[in-house]
Amino acid sequence: MFPPWHWQTGAVIFGLLGVTVYSYRSCTSKSRQLPLPPGPSEPPLGRYPPRKIAQWIAEYGPVISLNDGKNVLVIVGRHQEAIDIMEKQGTFLADRPPSVAGGEILGRGMRFVQLRLGGRLRKFRKSSHCHLQVRTAQTYEPIQLAHAREIILDILHEPKLHQQHIKRFAASVIMRVVYGKTTPTTLDDPYLVRLQKMIPRVQYAMSPGAYLVDKYPILKYIPGYGRDLKQWGQDEYDMLTGQLKWVKSQVESNTAPHSVTKDLLLHPDDNKLSEAEIAYLSGSLIGAGFDTTAVATSTVLMAAARFPHAQARVHEELEAVVGRETPPTFEDWSQLVQLRAFILEALRWRPVNPTGFPHRATKDIIWNGMCIPTGAIISGSHWSIGRDPSVFHDPEEFNPQRWIGLDGEIKEDMKMFTFGFGRRVCPGMHIARRSVYIAIALILWSFVVAEDPSNPIDDTAFTPGVVSHQMPFSLIFKPRMDEALLGNIFC
Repeated sequence: MFPPWHWQTGAVIFGLLGVTVYSYRSCTSKSRQLPLPPGPSEPPLGRYPPRKIAQWIAEYGPVISLNDGKNVLVIVGRHQEAIDIMEKQGTFLADRPPSVAGGEILGRGMRFVQLRLGGRLRKFRKSSHCHLQVRTAQTYEPIQLAHAREIILDILHEPKLHQQHIKRFAASVIMRVVYGKTTPTTLDDPYLVRLQKMIPRVQYAMSPGAYLVDKYPILKYIPGYGRDLKQWGQDEYDMLTGQLKWVKSQVESNTAPHSVTKDLLLHPDDNKLSEAEIAYLSGSLIGAGFDTTAVATSTVLMAAARFPHAQARVHEELEAVVGRETPPTFEDWSQLVQLRAFILEALRWRPVNPTGFPHRATKDIIWNGMCIPTGAIISGSHWSIGRDPSVFHDPEEFNPQRWIGLDGEIKEDMKMFTFGFGRRVCPGMHIARRSVYIAIALILWSFVVAEDPSNPIDDTAFTPGVVSHQMPFSLIFKPRMDEALLGNIFC
């Protein structure tokens, strides 16, 4: 027989447990009784153009929902709601929805941007933040400046290939940071040739509705299904592990320059990553850093040509702050407010990722008397958020001045979500932001960027997808000083 106090203690424990269970069920039941955010009744048909989403947001409200069979899809399309839900509730939106095509088959469960909650995500996040945080990003500024200077010479020699020059710049920087590649990078580099073939495959596989296996996972067990995906997955694995072997051989011969991959290889006890995980983490940083930086930089140049009056204000600031004798550097960052505002406005005007990456709710989120249920797939629409009329007055007008406060500084309360939300924000944002800044600063210091009258820019011609790429477009670069002198400055 147990002493009487044991029975009393047990009764208390079971009583408390019963109250806890009842309270949980009661709360869950109450949240389930709350309605979903409103939305269109038409069934989802895969990917949505950002303008279609914007129409729904204007019609149904700042947060909308769509029902896709067993999945609830939620889209946030206004600035304050993005803060309240995507940022403040970020703890419960750190998961990604399952992805069989892009995540499991193509990415072998190691594609950083698609990782589900768990140990691997924690390891990847810890390692990437360690190597890409602000202080570390600042150490890469000399590399970024050196490669950005090469853009000016490239444009002087072949201005029609400006989009290629921007890609080469973005690739050179990220290859140096991640792999320590010190030789001049060209787009003919074998690794980059393979990478440029792989990126569209990955981005397509990540698009909602691209493959039926994401809706019916049982398809992955059918012989022959996803043959292309499996082959592409093998190609990517070979590409990434081959590059890792190259870095590893340099490390072993003591000839490897400093790089993210080298550091990961040298400190396996700290990062707890397998070599395959290092290969995929490094490759993820390369793919994201190369592609998005190139798209963002070209978008800003497109805006410069489309809005010459706004570009002229940047030129005035460059004259006042930097002058004509020496080009701008990172030391001028804080004083080049008009330049930074121009970049912010260009990326609001034509966001790199218009529809946002999907998150998965791991808890019921109650908002404004409505419930975003556990398991819902939720995205922040960068296109719609950047056109919130309550924050961005007259949102279709290109107006960099909206970003500048009465004190002459960039407004702190106007957040840009270019790099994502909450705990899934892009870890490379500090490097990407600096790359775009220095490239644009040097180009606009050197040139007036204009449209080609014989080939006007179609600023709506962007590819659909996770990252929205510009279709080829023409620009004219007019040197702001003697061309020979400009060439000598950058030689």
